[in-house]
Amino acid sequence: MSAGTFTPRPGAAPVSRMILAQTALETRMLLRNGEQLLLTVVIPALLLVLFSSVDIIETGAGESVDFLAPGILALAVMSTAFTGQAIATGFDRRYGVLKRLGASPLPRWALMAAKTLSVLVTEVLQIALLTVIALALGWSPQGNPLSVAVLVLLGTAAFSGLGLLMAGTLRAEATLAAANLVFLLLLVGGGVIVPLDKFPAGVRSALELLPISALSDGLRAVLQQGASLPWGDAAVLAAWAALGLGAAARLFRWE
Repeated sequence: MSAGTFTPRPGAAPVSRMILAQTALETRMLLRNGEQLLLTVVIPALLLVLFSSVDIIETGAGESVDFLAPGILALAVMSTAFTGQAIATGFDRRYGVLKRLGASPLPRWALMAAKTLSVLVTEVLQIALLTVIALALGWSPQGNPLSVAVLVLLGTAAFSGLGLLMAGTLRAEATLAAANLVFLLLLVGGGVIVPLDKFPAGVRSALELLPISALSDGLRAVLQQGASLPWGDAAVLAAWAALGLGAAARLFRWE
């Protein structure tokens, strides 16, 4: 046995390994949080089952679930990438977690990357669960899965940027209230459950520019109508992503 066999080798792990470890931690923390699970899994699933089973809202020709399922998928993306991430990051910032992690070997950009990957992992689980429920309710999805993936990624980027912007500029309590309020308002006025053509023309024109409307309409165009990638909706989501992520990068406060 050589003399240097047990010589310590101090130093940080590779950044990729640190990102994966932080992603796993963020995902476990999310899945252990009952309030977050209620927001990201239970509420979308209940809305899908309720409005697909009970004829409360006129959704046009065809089965209600064919209209509702794409909107509920968009809601799931928003609940995780925006609402859940804003609240969790806001309280991490309040309790000094971000400040301490920022002083660790994990770079700040890597921490944000880990949070984003955790969001994507959660969304995969959400979409899988909601798809199974929708199929059991008689959903017949159409379209190209690649177009769906592009819209989901653009929507995730848009909502993540807005969520991080809110969490990095407002107090944690204000973030909690504002994120939940925005969630409720966009649930009603974002084309998730109530078709946008039910609103007056002037109001509808403004609502169509919201990220949740672009995501739900884009997913509906692909999954219900079998269309190719809806470039207009994709452009709206890309614009929100650039705006939100750019503003978050400049204005985010770590303390």
